[in-house]
Amino acid sequence: MKTADLIKAINDGKADEMFTALYGAEALEMQRARYTKAIGEFKELYGADRDVAAYSVAGRTEISGNHTDHNYGRVIAGSLNLDIIAIASPREDSTIRVKSEGFPEDVVDFAVYNAPDPSKFSSSGSIIAGMCAGMKKNGHKIGGFDAYTTSNVLKGSGMSSSAAFEDMIGNILNHIYNEGNVDNVEIAMLSQYAENEFFGKPCGLMDQVACAAGGIVSIDFAEPKAPVIEKMDFDITKAGYNLCIVNTGGNHADLTDDYASVPAEMKAVAAKLGKKVLREVDEEDVIKAVPELRSEVGDRAIMRALHFFEENKRVDALKAALKAGDLDKFFEGIIASGRSSFCYLQNVFTTKNVREQGISLALCLADKYLAGKKAAFRVHGGGFAGTIQAFVPAEDAEGFRAYMDAALGEGSCLILRIRPYGAVKVI
Repeated sequence: MKTADLIKAINDGKADEMFTALYGAEALEMQRARYTKAIGEFKELYGADRDVAAYSVAGRTEISGNHTDHNYGRVIAGSLNLDIIAIASPREDSTIRVKSEGFPEDVVDFAVYNAPDPSKFSSSGSIIAGMCAGMKKNGHKIGGFDAYTTSNVLKGSGMSSSAAFEDMIGNILNHIYNEGNVDNVEIAMLSQYAENEFFGKPCGLMDQVACAAGGIVSIDFAEPKAPVIEKMDFDITKAGYNLCIVNTGGNHADLTDDYASVPAEMKAVAAKLGKKVLREVDEEDVIKAVPELRSEVGDRAIMRALHFFEENKRVDALKAALKAGDLDKFFEGIIASGRSSFCYLQNVFTTKNVREQGISLALCLADKYLAGKKAAFRVHGGGFAGTIQAFVPAEDAEGFRAYMDAALGEGSCLILRIRPYGAVKVI
């Protein structure tokens, strides 16, 4: 439909059912205004007489399985009600133009830019080119489009704004050129391909799957080309708890080396035992090899490997707890995951700047406020800077938000929900 028709449809409530599922009934007016504004921005940039549609891809929250996916481990994650939205329209050529709010427009001709180019690593244009190359490689149709995007997924927040953007490019290509027939898990895998090969970052697959799949999911990456994904039928809000994400004010700039060191060190341990990744290694063999490993790969690599094995066990325990509705066991596992990340994975702050330890400080404050309450908290996402996650009793959520905001700045603490859809065409 044309831009004016799409605005009318939204204002007439045609998207209300989807908006309610994605954001909650209390957010209807806000989301109508948000989408209408985005359509207006698209119209100003690319013209009013265009056939357009609206798309959404969720941010994500990792619930357990911190830094295990890249070594073919297990994770539990969820899709958040913070998202990137896009208004997009097809073109008749091989050009893709994407204007993201607050950023320069990306213009990519996928007929020309169709192979990795190190000179373009770390650019959003490389993601667009990589998604097109991946879709084509997998036998799917691709074509040009114009899109305006806006996001409330905080950058550097551990909510995977970059993975949501990658999935969004695939989501648009899927619905414009493939009738929505490409599975969201495949889109997530193509997003990883784009980030690894075209963007130049050795990421895992958890972020992309969690943004695209929807709901709470467990993901087993033992066979990374065919991850086993299981939907978890559990609603933390109905159980009387809010999911709070606390932004510590740090960001992920210049931390690529810190992130890359985690999979590299884990894989170095595996390599010393004749394997590619830790999922192929027996934990007891690592423990037996500690004397040799200390001199060859270092103590931190060993601890990170041992964290990997324990996190995999925790994921299974947390799955069982969710299925049984056992919040005591669930919170016990969340706390243990956070403790292991701090002590053994060591991704709570960067050694490049030990004066800045926002995540450590936020965890300390959460511990003080939630002491004696049935609650749980941990580092959120990749770590080193960014956010923490807390499961807080609903009656304490506003108090927790005020407490954290007072220390870390107004708006630092967000009270969120898990949404049932990941990557989706809204209307």
